[in-house]
Amino acid sequence: MASGEEITVCDDEIRSRYSHLEKMTDLVAVWEVALSDGVHKIEFEHGTTSGKRVVYVDGKEEIRREWMFKLVGKETFTVGATKTKAAINIDAVSGFAYEYTLEINGKSLKQYIENRLKTTNTWILNLAGTDYRIVLEKDTMDVWCNGQKMETAGEFVEDGTETHFTVADHSCCIKAVSSGKRKEGIIHTLIVDNREIPEAVE
Repeated sequence: MASGEEITVCDDEIRSRYSHLEKMTDLVAVWEVALSDGVHKIEFEHGTTSGKRVVYVDGKEEIRREWMFKLVGKETFTVGATKTKAAINIDAVSGFAYEYTLEINGKSLKQYIENRLKTTNTWILNLAGTDYRIVLEKDTMDVWCNGQKMETAGEFVEDGTETHFTVADHSCCIKAVSSGKRKEGIIHTLIVDNREIPEAVE
């Protein structure tokens, strides 16, 4: 410094100021996974010189391994309220280059997303200034809203079924009606306060 003054900074202060940088130096992969209970962020750190492996789910450390001499392998963990099984595969590509792939319920992320598009419907809506993400699991007819499984009442009606529930004092209904076409199957529509909500693409 030009003034010639000496500044003393202790190690703890440096660590606290710059710990977020240290934390991210080995970050090699980030995925966002849409489950019924919400969209979850998975981050993976892989220190190829230190042998470190760290898995974060929604910012919370789930796995930490230090000094792993085998740099390839698999880390398994769970995601979300339903404890969905997940795994990160670490494979050597060439030399010191590595490939990281995420599996959800034993399927590649791509296969999982393709399957999920067939087995769920998702709607995003705003009620009184609050955003809601509503998910219908077609195989079980479970309804989720912002990470919570909803209490529902189902009934048969003339042209199909209706699943009734309430979100923030608003009456909601998912109507299931046959499309009349074998390939399309059943069409699910969300009605909130007698208004149809368009389906979201995740």
